[in-house]
Amino acid sequence: MRYILLKESLSIQGIEAGCDEAGRGCLAGPVFAAAVILPSRPSALLAEMLDDSKRLTVHMRNKLRLMIENEAQAFGVARVDATLVDKINVLNASIRAMHLALEKLPFVPQFIVVDGNRFKPYKDIPHACVVKADAIFMHVAAASILAKTWRDAYMQQLHDEYPHYGWDKNKGYPTPAHLKALNDLGPSPYHRLTFGPVHQLRFPFP
Repeated sequence: MRYILLKESLSIQGIEAGCDEAGRGCLAGPVFAAAVILPSRPSALLAEMLDDSKRLTVHMRNKLRLMIENEAQAFGVARVDATLVDKINVLNASIRAMHLALEKLPFVPQFIVVDGNRFKPYKDIPHACVVKADAIFMHVAAASILAKTWRDAYMQQLHDEYPHYGWDKNKGYPTPAHLKALNDLGPSPYHRLTFGPVHQLRFPFP
């Protein structure tokens, strides 16, 4: 149980957005990202429940998704598909997805807090990269939850199309069951062809 509430913001520069992504380490599917602007005083329940999405159960993440979408001043969610991940690499795809999520906000924030240590400036808006920001700041935690839940829902749709890879459970991550199916069946149209285990199937010799 977490006894210390996450911080509301990093700066004092006005409207602040939190950004995070989900799916960088997957072998299949898009990278998703979210940008969230929370009210200056989130509800006590939301403030108490918000946490890094990786530390929450599926049930808690889905419950928080609805709360965040209802309470946020603004949010945007975007994805970059596997084909573009292969073309520009996963880091650039993650940053592209975060920029696209920021584009979907109905108004422009005055400061951006990004989870991690890499980002590219967006519209000359000041930003800060903070490692593990999703476990420190409410708006980044909210962004991590939206990115994760939206991506999980999308991977369920892809699972319905290609059920043999078990994406309803592994969400595209390289679990033993996913790797076995990949080895037995080869890659789907949604696999990232430049990622090690997939690439090795296509080009087994150095």
